[in-house]
Amino acid sequence: MTGPARGSDGRPPRWAKDAAKYLLPGEDAVLATRRHWAVLLEPAAKALPVLVAGLWVLTLDPDNRVGATVGLVLVLGALGSFALRAGEWWMRHFIVTRRRVLLTSGIVARTVTLLPLRRITDLTWKETLLGQVLGYGTFRFESAGQQQALSQITFLPRADLLYHQVSGLLFGSDWGSAAGGDDEGNPEPAEGREGGRGGRRDTQPIPGARSPRQDGPAPA
Repeated sequence: MTGPARGSDGRPPRWAKDAAKYLLPGEDAVLATRRHWAVLLEPAAKALPVLVAGLWVLTLDPDNRVGATVGLVLVLGALGSFALRAGEWWMRHFIVTRRRVLLTSGIVARTVTLLPLRRITDLTWKETLLGQVLGYGTFRFESAGQQQALSQITFLPRADLLYHQVSGLLFGSDWGSAAGGDDEGNPEPAEGREGGRGGRRDTQPIPGARSPRQDGPAPA
C-alpha cells in the first residue's frame, strides 16, 4: 500500500517523491502502490525463449564470429527488452487522493494520467483465477458515460483492499466523499451549497408568494 513516509535510510520512498511532484497544494496521497509483479510474467515469458536461443547459438560454435555475434545480439536483446519492461513497472505508480486518481508512468518521458473522483460514477473490481492465486486484480472506472484515458488499471496488488478504500473515498461519508466540488475536487464555496450560509434552502418561501393561510376571498 502506501508504505512508510520514510524508508529505512531516512529518505522518502519512490511513490512519495512521485506524489509530491503531481499533487496540488494541501492534497495528500491516501494510498499509492506499484502494479503487481505478475505484470512481468508476460514479458519474461517472451524474453526467455530468445535468451535461451541466444545462449545456444553462442555455445554452438564459439569460434564462429557470425554465430557468436548473432547469439550475443539475441541475448542482449532479450535482457534489454525485459529490463525496459521491469523499469516501466518500477516507475509506474497508482496514487489516490481525496480528490483524484493518478497513474504515473514512463522512464525517460514521464506521463501522469488523472481522473477526478467526483467524475467517477461506477467502480468495477475484477479478479481472474490467476489473480486470486497471486493476489492481484483489475479496476474499471466508469465516468459519466465518457471514455476516459484512466478507465482501466490492471495488475493492482491486493485489489480487494484497494477496492474497499477507493469505494470509501467515493461513497463513504467517513472518508470524506468526493461528492461536491469542482472538476479538480476542490470543495464548493459555502454560498453555493444547498443550505449553506448565504444559500437558499429548498424549504425557504419564494419571495412574493402568498402563504396558504392567506388564501381566501379578497377583502371588499
